[in-house]
Amino acid sequence: MRRKVRTAAPHRQAGAAILTAMLTVVLVTTLAATALWQQWRGIEIEAAQRTRMQSAWVLTGALDWARLILREDARKGGADHLAEPWAVPLEEARLSTFLATDRSDALAAEASQEAFLSGRIIDLQSRLNVSNLLLDGKVHAPSLLAFRRLFELLGLSDLELAALVSNLKLAQGDAVARGPAIAASAAPANEPVFATNAPLLPQDLAQLTWLGLSPRSLALLQPFITVLPVRTPVNLNTAPVEVVYACIETFELADAHRLVAARTVTHLATLEDAAKASGNAAGLLNAGQHSVTTRFFEILGRLQVAQDMVVERTLVQREGLEVRVLWRRRGNPPVGAILQ
Repeated sequence: MRRKVRTAAPHRQAGAAILTAMLTVVLVTTLAATALWQQWRGIEIEAAQRTRMQSAWVLTGALDWARLILREDARKGGADHLAEPWAVPLEEARLSTFLATDRSDALAAEASQEAFLSGRIIDLQSRLNVSNLLLDGKVHAPSLLAFRRLFELLGLSDLELAALVSNLKLAQGDAVARGPAIAASAAPANEPVFATNAPLLPQDLAQLTWLGLSPRSLALLQPFITVLPVRTPVNLNTAPVEVVYACIETFELADAHRLVAARTVTHLATLEDAAKASGNAAGLLNAGQHSVTTRFFEILGRLQVAQDMVVERTLVQREGLEVRVLWRRRGNPPVGAILQ
């Protein structure tokens, strides 16, 4: 008698069908999630690009407005001091306050209600200029003394100042020699090529770490020094007490405080006024190191749109009625940074 053998084919087919259905569901879900993620990513990128472009236009407008203020100030002439319109900072304000309030601009005002603009203009000749340290490739003794007095006042090491000056000489010498180096780079392969390991000349304050300043020292020095493309005198109308003390050899700290207090009552129209106000600078003020006017300014602008913040720094040079942009730098500030 032959026994019947049961087969499991129907069960196998049912299990395969269930597995196929599950795989299909997983595949469809994955594809849908991927499509949604790509769509979200595209929207975010488009929004970020739109915000970046709008921020660029707003900050460009703010820069033009600041240049106009400096141009009008030059038109009036006279000394540059902290009671002038350019020295008044723009506190954080909604962008909608700068737009017309008529009904035709209602939508624009509503769209910009989460955008905040702030900024200020800084007199860079209120600080000691690192470029003053060298004159014709040699150390300029009066400028070195001013930096040494500032370092001592802030409790910084004189060794760092020595390293700064030494590396600055190397960098300046390398910048002069870089002309032949560029020409040599186009020479035939068998020709020797000029090479150097000297540091690059700094163009900005943050780059002074290349020349031996520690981050801590640079943070302490930041309100009192700058890097400008040419030698500049200190504007005694705008310089802080520490810089006034540092740049006048015979001054004690009390003399610097006295001068700063006097200029708040009446600004210094001439260097003679500065000498009289201090009572301790007769014959020591000269146009090479001291001034009551300014040519170089830094324009700071900050725009915050929702959670995004963009900060722009611009160096301008004013010659007569022309306010020329030397460089512009834009980026996102680090967490906790403030507009200084």
